[in-house]
Amino acid sequence: MGRLLLDGKAYPCALGKTGITARKREGDGATPRGFLAILTGRFRADRVQKPLENESFWQRIKTRDGWCDAPFTPAYNCPVALPHPQSHEVMTREDHLYDRLIVLDWNMSCRSQGRGSAIFLHQACIERGGMHGTEGCIALDAVTFARLAPRLAALDALIVL
Repeated sequence: MGRLLLDGKAYPCALGKTGITARKREGDGATPRGFLAILTGRFRADRVQKPLENESFWQRIKTRDGWCDAPFTPAYNCPVALPHPQSHEVMTREDHLYDRLIVLDWNMSCRSQGRGSAIFLHQACIERGGMHGTEGCIALDAVTFARLAPRLAALDALIVL
């Protein structure tokens, strides 16, 4: 469990199930330590409303959206169209994790194979009863995420310590 500090307030958040690491590797279950630029927001229009503030920041997640997590492939740590031949995440998850998310620049602008993929700030899983460790992402409960989304969209980055 971690804390997201914003405007002098602390909000509980879930971090990687194995903690925080300065040596992130694909599949290690850790949240990468460091400066994570905020790139864009995504949302499921069939489940949540598009935030009204910073409208151009938010992109709709479509049923054919995926995210490649297969190291040593050209599409590694990039959005892909489904079906996709390599290992990938489906962005239209059943468990509500990706109903709203913010894409963080971990291993994207300068990709290094196997250093981790799909590091997002997303909603905590409702079905699992609250905040549990993630696969490496940062997660907020859905109510907090919705309330903070406009302010998060206006930030340049998150710093994981």
